[in-house]
Amino acid sequence: MKTGTRKSQLTVKMIIECIITIICLILLIPVNLILALLIKFSGRGPVVYSQQRVGRSGVSFPIYKFRSMYFGTGDGIQLLSGKNDKRITVIGRFMRKHKLDEIPNFINVLKGEMSIVGPRPEQQFFIDQIVLREPQYKLLQNLKPGITSWGQVKYGYASNVDQMIERLKYDLYYLENRSLWFDMKIIYCTIGIIFKGEGV
Repeated sequence: MKTGTRKSQLTVKMIIECIITIICLILLIPVNLILALLIKFSGRGPVVYSQQRVGRSGVSFPIYKFRSMYFGTGDGIQLLSGKNDKRITVIGRFMRKHKLDEIPNFINVLKGEMSIVGPRPEQQFFIDQIVLREPQYKLLQNLKPGITSWGQVKYGYASNVDQMIERLKYDLYYLENRSLWFDMKIIYCTIGIIFKGEGV
């Protein structure tokens, strides 16, 4: 694809994602209010928390998520979770299954730190381990990280470095074949996952 075409697609992608983000944030206000109350009643701690992740060009940024774990058990670095993680609250488990804990990611999109579609951002601690085994991971940092990705759709969440490396092939495929149509396909598939509750 020519450079000019690629740049024009990126501009259109940014505009479309900004519009989708604003619409989603408005439409999801009732959902966010309900989730905020349920999270607050689930135990002490903030409703929304942030965690440092690595984005485009290796720049670190705070990613925002609804708190899905008991306060003080899952906000630090070097922590991954799986389906049977006892740190996850009841409402947190529901949110993760339907990816509702990631709604605050839209704030990162508005700030220009993330896209709706793009490789999921990881912590530097895990990136260092991945790059030692698969240097190609660095190529993903040419893109903004996303709320959803081809890796998320085809592989799902990764609970360890081995799984992150396995999921990498899907994200590299997206890197080589990305387009607005591909993005729409990923968003469509993600909506299906949300309604079916096929998240963590």
